[in-house]
Amino acid sequence: MTTDTKNLNTESEILNAAKRIFQLKGMDGARMQEIADEANINKSLLHYYYRSKQLLFEAVFKSAFSLLAPQLNSVLNDDSPLFDKIRNFTNNYISFVVKHPYLPNFIIQELNKNPEFVKNLLAERHFPNIEKFSSQVDEQIAEGVIKPIKPTQLLINIIALNLFPFMAAPLLKGLLKVDDTTYRQLMEDRKTEVADFIINAIKL
Repeated sequence: MTTDTKNLNTESEILNAAKRIFQLKGMDGARMQEIADEANINKSLLHYYYRSKQLLFEAVFKSAFSLLAPQLNSVLNDDSPLFDKIRNFTNNYISFVVKHPYLPNFIIQELNKNPEFVKNLLAERHFPNIEKFSSQVDEQIAEGVIKPIKPTQLLINIIALNLFPFMAAPLLKGLLKVDDTTYRQLMEDRKTEVADFIINAIKL
């Protein structure tokens, strides 16, 4: 095994270990020593690859986002009908966040304290482009298929309805008096619930 290959394997093991710890304990609760132990390396080697927990979290986020962004971009820019696009977007997004539940709160955290990191995300090659989606919405309005609505407002509504239950999970679990297993099923149900709600709200 070459040195480069070994380094890539070690970094991959670190990112996978960090992902598991962040999912379990969140950004604030995670400790670098725990991540090192999970990756079966010493803390000094972990710091060699990532000088701080923040940098490691950003690396985990970028790794996950690099999987999600192309999916969403593909949905927004394929040739499927608008209603199918709404269903596919919701299904892909919720499926992804169920696997990476730490991401929504991290996004908000980074938006508030580290705008440069967000700017870097915007520059990513696969960052979702909404031009085709916007044109499709305008066409459906002109054809009398859906009610007049700004494409940007529609997309915000879709994202908000998908995002909020993950950001407010502890509050909603308490309010609804449900356990983790039940709440996870609620999130699975939202793959269709959100899409149906949005479509029924805009169609004529």
